[in-house]
Amino acid sequence: MIPALTASNIYSRLGSDSSLLPLAIKDIANSTGLTAGSYITGKDVESKDRFIDEFGTQAIWLGGIPFFKKLTDLTLYKLLKVDSKFDVRNLKNKEILAKAIEKAPTEEIRKSIIRAAENPKYMKNLAMIKFAFSTLAAIGTYTGLTKFRQKYRLQEAKEKLGQNKTPLYTQKTPKAFEEVSSSKKSDKNISFGGSIQDFMFNPVKNLMILDGSITAERLASSESKQEFINYTIKEGGTWLFMYFAGDMIKKHLENKSKVPIKLDSKIIESKELKEAIKGNTIKTSLDEYSKLIGNEAKDIDVYNFIHENPDNFIVKMAKKSKLIKTLKKSETIDTRAYIDIDDFKNLKNNIEELYKKAPKENIEDYLNKVIKSKRLSVLKNMGICIGALGIAVPAIMIASRYILPNNKEYKVMETARNQKAQESAKMA
Repeated sequence: MIPALTASNIYSRLGSDSSLLPLAIKDIANSTGLTAGSYITGKDVESKDRFIDEFGTQAIWLGGIPFFKKLTDLTLYKLLKVDSKFDVRNLKNKEILAKAIEKAPTEEIRKSIIRAAENPKYMKNLAMIKFAFSTLAAIGTYTGLTKFRQKYRLQEAKEKLGQNKTPLYTQKTPKAFEEVSSSKKSDKNISFGGSIQDFMFNPVKNLMILDGSITAERLASSESKQEFINYTIKEGGTWLFMYFAGDMIKKHLENKSKVPIKLDSKIIESKELKEAIKGNTIKTSLDEYSKLIGNEAKDIDVYNFIHENPDNFIVKMAKKSKLIKTLKKSETIDTRAYIDIDDFKNLKNNIEELYKKAPKENIEDYLNKVIKSKRLSVLKNMGICIGALGIAVPAIMIASRYILPNNKEYKVMETARNQKAQESAKMA
């Protein structure tokens, strides 16, 4: 079921650290700006090449990994009769795993968790295979696009010079620098860094691995110094404003805000929050949490609290923000899914902060101010990143073409012209 396209859902996804929507919007801005910049510097041949490179890569980048993961679910997991919805992170804590079995909403789900619990190594290896295959398959698809693009743009350049029937020319070593071309391909030795599970289960971090390989492939397969410089500028800007700057800007705006805006937009803009503050039920839920488990609770204590207190406001909001996954069209917790206990604790702390700063009167004015501040912070964050990727980075690339020596002409056209001269000389 597709969630309703409400303002709160849109702002929630735009402000999420694990949503692909803000990345897609940023990348569209970046791709559009770079394509326009390429038309300025190299007209139709260069702009066509840039269009294929940027928007073709975007389709693989955003859709490749999810597609190959789904393909693995429908083939390998189905063939082995393994429940693809079971999250192997549940295997980390035996107490939570036992409780997940006990609280399973259906007998089928209970049996699937038991099978996973009985074969933890097998399940972890299977999850790793799924992760590796989907990532490497997406990388392979991008490599294929790169080879096609390089042949296509040279053909376009030759046609521009009046060589429509000349066979495509391919260099034996189409590299910008020999030391780059001799290095190992990134997809053969991917270094994850930190906890590998963070990259396996966070869609954004999963993309970082693919993006790292795309960056390495682009730099290594550059056919001229000009292309290498362009990619260095483009990839540097992408990594900064796609993955790192957004989080730093978000934290800065949250700390600077006069009202608490750390909660998900779906919670901040919900009727439940307004009713909970007005009816003081939010205090009851916070007191209930503190009384039953306190601040020094173990993970299993928090997990038990979640299952045993479905009417608690914190639990309800965790479900609303998808921190706790439920069965379709139901409020019943799907125990195959993983619940990040630290995220749940942070949710509780953020709800408590918002409640404590709420005035006794004019609650609606207070919440309206929180909503406006949250929306503005999300828009500011997106605006800064879009401006950098869609305007600043392309402008720097255009400037480099005019500032650096022997860099103004599109090098593919220069290569095509040289080949034409060589072929004409042979025919003479």
